[in-house]
Amino acid sequence: MIDQPLWRPTSEQIAGSNMTAFARDAALRWGRVFDNYPALHQWSVSEPGEFWASVWEMAGVIASGKIDPVVENPKWLPGARWFPNVRLNFARNLLRRRDDAPALIFRSEDKIKRTLSYAELYRQVAGLAGTLRQAGIGPGDRVCGFMPNMPETVSAMLATASVGATWSSCSPDFGVQGVLDRFGQITPRVLFSADGYFYNGKAHDSLEKLRKIQQGLPSLEHTVVVPFFSNDPDLSQITGAVSVDEFSSSEEEIDFVDLPFDHPLYIMYSSGTTGVPKCIVHGAGGSLLQHLKEQQLHVGLRPDDRLFYFTTCGWMMWNWLVSGLASGATLALYDGSPFYPDGNVIFDFVEQEEINIVGTSAKFIDAIAKAGLCPRETHDLSSARTLLSTGSPLMAEGFDYVYASVSDSVCLSSISGGTDILGCFVGGNPNLPVWRGEIQCPLLGMQIEVRGDDGSLLGSGEKGELTCANAFPSTPIGFWNDPHDTRYHAAYFEKFEGVWCHGDYVATTEHGGIIVYGRSDAVLNPGGVRIGTAEIYRQAERIEQVVESLVIGQQWAGDVRIVLFVRLRAGEVLDDELRGHICTEIRNNTTPRHVPAKVIQVSDIPRTKSGKIVELAVRKMVHGEPVVNREALANPEALELFANVADLAN
Repeated sequence: MIDQPLWRPTSEQIAGSNMTAFARDAALRWGRVFDNYPALHQWSVSEPGEFWASVWEMAGVIASGKIDPVVENPKWLPGARWFPNVRLNFARNLLRRRDDAPALIFRSEDKIKRTLSYAELYRQVAGLAGTLRQAGIGPGDRVCGFMPNMPETVSAMLATASVGATWSSCSPDFGVQGVLDRFGQITPRVLFSADGYFYNGKAHDSLEKLRKIQQGLPSLEHTVVVPFFSNDPDLSQITGAVSVDEFSSSEEEIDFVDLPFDHPLYIMYSSGTTGVPKCIVHGAGGSLLQHLKEQQLHVGLRPDDRLFYFTTCGWMMWNWLVSGLASGATLALYDGSPFYPDGNVIFDFVEQEEINIVGTSAKFIDAIAKAGLCPRETHDLSSARTLLSTGSPLMAEGFDYVYASVSDSVCLSSISGGTDILGCFVGGNPNLPVWRGEIQCPLLGMQIEVRGDDGSLLGSGEKGELTCANAFPSTPIGFWNDPHDTRYHAAYFEKFEGVWCHGDYVATTEHGGIIVYGRSDAVLNPGGVRIGTAEIYRQAERIEQVVESLVIGQQWAGDVRIVLFVRLRAGEVLDDELRGHICTEIRNNTTPRHVPAKVIQVSDIPRTKSGKIVELAVRKMVHGEPVVNREALANPEALELFANVADLAN
């Protein structure tokens, strides 16, 4: 069998790409020669001052002060300080356009369609920023959003950033305790909330939740409600609440506050499935520069492109998506179920709005493949240049499906990073081929290395920990209420001193790509052999009857045995024949050690709000250990399916 990529860019595409222009300009400026991507990448990590100055210049970052030095203590991770002499405002960089071109195209299932121009967005932000300023909100304050993925959420965030305050958000499908576990730690002064949202064709009221959230946040001084499915929501039960129109001032200009590069912009949250969520603080400059690099170079985003990512405001991909405004792109916002009325709704949106960059998740791709959809036959997707996938590893079969049934002309970029860095370590490159099952490359500026448990560097094909050995601008400022960075250091730097350990179990490939085998804390270890969970999911979910699966290691007889839970198609039953088929498929395509000792059918699999399955929480349930903070889950009731499973007692 000839080893060939699934997709390869044409010479014309390479010549016209942002990546090619960037490499050419950087080579001229610094007197370098970049014969290929590995050479460009090596320069980006060995000469961080030159590289990040070039990104700054390419993106036209709006700021005051000198960009020299680009970084102080560049070898110190954590502790490097970026652009110490620069002052900027994040919102100013996203609102540089003020014309009538569309800034936001919004859909809420089949209920609401709206478009906001850049000029209208600017005016909306100006009105909110004026009132925030009048209320004394500024640097050091927190403003929160309990909001759907709608235009007013973008406006509220930009207004917050414009006055120098810090923004944090949760999606409205969070339970009250889940919201309080997050916002309660950071004592916000202002809370924005919609009156409700639509999901799966139904209207969900948020006002009763909002009333309880407000009662649990004594720091709140202002509660602002955005009418969504009601033109005149009843706010009488929510103390002091006002509508967004009442709150908004008549200001038409924004008085942007310029602040240091590392001024706190966002507070993000860990999943919270193993304890109270960690509050991760991200700086304005680092978030901006990292997103500009990723979007313009690794995604190929250009002015007037249409950028879509299916996300909620409780996932970091929302923050990533909004940064597309800094490139002059149009953001396509979708709120609701991606399967209402069926799995074609996202492709309907892409076709109708001629979207260029389409972002989704590996689970979505797997779900539409299982549903037998073939969008390339039902939709005109010719506008799409790039298809992004994240959230969990995209299996090799997912790559096959995309090129066979979605589009054979897109650059399929599986990307991986996290809330921890508000960006990616590894991802796409429109100048490189796409190989089956592989993430294309380490991103520029990120010195990615695979390490064994003893810290030794591993070679191609050897599985180990994903680490980053150099400083980068979107390293978190720290954790909230962690004055000595004790928890911050323990989270990322305890395993390998001075090296970021991300917690992914990975290997590099002969093509220079990366394969992610799952989270390293969920790695199975039967008989001392490390097995990535994704290796088993790939085989189990190839079987037609299996919709999705979850695998854990159960402590048993002084060792660990592999237990595979499967959710089957409606009407299917896990009998001995199907169980044997699953085990045979795993054995034939991996090793005998990968074969589960137990295969058990369940009706549901618990997952976080962003769709990630929670292997650690299930492992705790199986072992009779407490699972705290269930509010972090989209379907916490599913956990009970894994308690006291009779088949696991023998």
